[in-house]
Amino acid sequence: MLKNTFFILFIGSFLMISCDYKEKEKSLTEKEKQLLEKEKIFAKKEAEYQSLLKMRDSIFTKKDSVKIALWPEEISGSWNGKVICTESNCSDYVVGDQRTDIWEFDSDSIHLSTKIINNNNLVRQYSGKFENNEIKLNFKTDSTSHKKVEMNILLNDISDNKLKGTRTITVNDGCTAKFSVELVRSSK
Repeated sequence: MLKNTFFILFIGSFLMISCDYKEKEKSLTEKEKQLLEKEKIFAKKEAEYQSLLKMRDSIFTKKDSVKIALWPEEISGSWNGKVICTESNCSDYVVGDQRTDIWEFDSDSIHLSTKIINNNNLVRQYSGKFENNEIKLNFKTDSTSHKKVEMNILLNDISDNKLKGTRTITVNDGCTAKFSVELVRSSK
């Protein structure tokens, strides 16, 4: 009987130790999962940090290489504009039609632009270029517009108080109208 008691105690203690071992194993497995999850989160943060460092470095390198766009002082500012239609095969534009507006040559430090203002209302804004002593302005309707219009202006006769050139309008790739453009420096 004493042998049986020893045997039962031995088996019982073995089972208790075995159960405790399973609990410890389960606890360790859970801790490993938590540690893996923390490692994943840390790896994500590390990747984000490296990405931010690259972006910062690229901003600093580009900052030195970005050229600030400004109209020359003799062009920048307000001009009184007169535009006269000289030829047209479009029903919207008739030869002899004329229009007077205020033209403002401006920039946003990256792009050159020219605003056409009539009765204190913005009529149109052109993107601009100044190269080889010529002013090139362009306007194009966006792709959602049912009427496709492209306007190109070339001002190639530049003097102190006067800018002269031509404007060409193409509508729906079908008709074209040409205009003479003359701008006189605003006295304001």
